[in-house]
Amino acid sequence: MAAAAGTSAFSRFINSPVGPKTIHFWAPAMKWGLVIAGLGDLARPVDQISVRQQVSLAATGLIWTRWSTIITPKNYSLATVNFFVGCTAAYQLARVALNKRDAPPAAAETVTAAPTAA
Repeated sequence: MAAAAGTSAFSRFINSPVGPKTIHFWAPAMKWGLVIAGLGDLARPVDQISVRQQVSLAATGLIWTRWSTIITPKNYSLATVNFFVGCTAAYQLARVALNKRDAPPAAAETVTAAPTAA
């Protein structure tokens, strides 16, 4: 116990169950790339946003946020990155929904009757 009390915070971090010696550290670290890509897509025109992709990102982000808080060891880094993945995807979906709501209705095609032979 005395040896554990004398270890530095850095040493405890390195050797923790979610430290850099495990996948529990590196998977969330690499997943921040999805968040960065989502933030980059904020500049993309709304008509170029893939709704299916954003729905899947939002759903997996929210599901994995919950899952990472109930597993052992609890991985708050994974929960955080998944929360932000879900938030950026949900924001993109809101952009699409607002664009569809505010877009003028499509012009109805006028159908003219063909002239009849007299």
